[in-house]
Amino acid sequence: MPSPIRTDPTRTAAADAAAWEAVRGAGVGLVKWGIVSAIAAVGLNFASPIFRNLTIQFKVYLWMCPSTLGSMMEADWRLRRYEAAIRRELKNEMESHRQKALDDEEEELIRLEARARAARAKS
Repeated sequence: MPSPIRTDPTRTAAADAAAWEAVRGAGVGLVKWGIVSAIAAVGLNFASPIFRNLTIQFKVYLWMCPSTLGSMMEADWRLRRYEAAIRRELKNEMESHRQKALDDEEEELIRLEARARAARAKS
């Protein structure tokens, strides 16, 4: 049986590019918020006796929550930015096609007017 990944008709290059952009965003968000939460954990470890008395498992959980949330937020932000760029690109492409059609129509009108003037000049 063939792999469903290779035969899936909904999987396109654009979808793959969007997914990779979201993955890159998730990685950046994970690192960024992981560093922020690690710095906060170190600061709380020195400043708060309550935090010092927590188990290592709970401290890791408190470190992972902002990291996970930051990764999701950054992935979503990057995906929305990518989608906006694709929409802008498609809009520009449609606009250029529309402008080309208008230019072609204008050239055709000029040729028809020239032909009509030549026909009037003959008669």
